[in-house]
Amino acid sequence: MDAPLSSAGARPTVSAIVVCFNEEKNIRDCLESLRWCDEIVVVDSFSTDGTVEICRQYTDRIIQRAWAGYRDQKAFAHSQATKQWVLLVDSDERVTPELRDEIQQALPGDGGRYMGYLLPRLVFYLGRWWRRGGWYPDYDVRLFCRDKATWGGADPHEKILVEGPVRRLKHPLHHFSYRNIDDHIQRINRFTSISSRELRKEGGRWRLADALLRPPFRFFRSYILKRGFMEGFAGFYVAVTAAVYVFLKYAKLWEIELDEKDDVGGKGS
Repeated sequence: MDAPLSSAGARPTVSAIVVCFNEEKNIRDCLESLRWCDEIVVVDSFSTDGTVEICRQYTDRIIQRAWAGYRDQKAFAHSQATKQWVLLVDSDERVTPELRDEIQQALPGDGGRYMGYLLPRLVFYLGRWWRRGGWYPDYDVRLFCRDKATWGGADPHEKILVEGPVRRLKHPLHHFSYRNIDDHIQRINRFTSISSRELRKEGGRWRLADALLRPPFRFFRSYILKRGFMEGFAGFYVAVTAAVYVFLKYAKLWEIELDEKDDVGGKGS
């Protein structure tokens, strides 16, 4: 068992956790960027490509578990970590040397004052790093004291809830979120399906105003307020897809309510 956080002279230890499925194109670079961690825990959803074989070159802490949703799968990975601190990294993300050094300085330097750290994420897509357009800095708790965190949010936007103060780090995770436009569109379709179902489970109801007003505002936010226009056509494309994401989420919520009414009508006939 690791020494308590308050022990004088104790070196903070870090478990990296990674959840993956069929990520042979990304997983090596991800795990290579985590070699400095004291432990790497991989939770794999029974990949059918070479993902697990690559993971074995970096860690023996590989657990295969059927997919249970983003929040539950990552919460399970958290439960398998054994070190004082947990660093959550997605398979399409990389910890840069600068971020590694910042983490290694912050954990002992802060003396246990913080129970979590917010990391910025910097996306690489369409041949550029996206500091404009609304994707950056996208701060998210990714480094946290193992015993001071629980999981909340709803799929696919789970979040880590930390018991205690958190602070922001400066250097970003590098995020290679989409391989190409086709991959981007497929993810929009998948994530909006998940989001609409989760919204309905939480009691959300479809409103025409949401479908009419939210998408253009999202476009305006990305393209104008977040200066996506400075990225040329790429910035316009990203703003359009951001608006489409919002529109599809509410359109699918409308469809769910239609299906529910059909089910009720069918039972009453």
